[in-house]
Amino acid sequence: MAMTALKRARLSRGIQYAVLIIAVVVLALVADWGKIGSAFLNWDVLKSQFPDIITLAFVNTLIFTALGFVVGMSGGILLALMKLSSVGPYRWIATLYIEIFRGLPALLVFVLFGYGLPTAFGITMDTYVTAMFALGTVSAAYIAETIRAGLQAVPAGQMEAARSLGMSHARAMITIVIPQALRIVLPPLTNEIILLTKDSSLIYVLGLTVSQYDLTKFGRVGLTAANAGLTPLVAAGACYLIITVPLSYLSRRFEAKTARIKK
Repeated sequence: MAMTALKRARLSRGIQYAVLIIAVVVLALVADWGKIGSAFLNWDVLKSQFPDIITLAFVNTLIFTALGFVVGMSGGILLALMKLSSVGPYRWIATLYIEIFRGLPALLVFVLFGYGLPTAFGITMDTYVTAMFALGTVSAAYIAETIRAGLQAVPAGQMEAARSLGMSHARAMITIVIPQALRIVLPPLTNEIILLTKDSSLIYVLGLTVSQYDLTKFGRVGLTAANAGLTPLVAAGACYLIITVPLSYLSRRFEAKTARIKK
């Protein structure tokens, strides 16, 4: 007698659960938990990371991310408006910028701002300023495309209604269209903050003083301590998750709210 689709589905799930349980049991039996614990979770080393990992590295990571996002958001809105402009050169400049900085690795951009520009123009910038512009330059290209999609998603009737009330095109765009577009693009913008947080780990190429250490640099330096193992990196990774997991949850909430509004 042939199995029904429901029975086949139950059998498939049962097999998958069985494979998972067997894999977990085998891993638990063959793993050397003593070595794993001393390598990844040495409590003495972990305690030595505090409070500096919070008061210094965690705070610096937040500062670098926030500065980069401010520049990226400002530049992204400007680039999005330029790309939608009726003036051809504006569209070409915005498109060229977006294609270049979406195509370049962020590490090269950090090297450019940290060493290329000072050498070429004889300028000296503070590390925080350099990081702000390096992160912001890259994120602006991605944010621009997100904002552009949001602007185009706002019904054209919103602009027409505003113009019929006597508003100028610029005022209608700033007060009517852009606020609606930002509500639409909140989920991808939240994801962009997560990417910025992780990209801030590239700041190490600028050469940081101890007071400027971000989480990744702090974790890498911690590896040099006696018997540190990988515990400093585990601590740094946990701090990154403290930042990114709530942002991921917030992004999902925004997505669900946006879906309800569309319905």
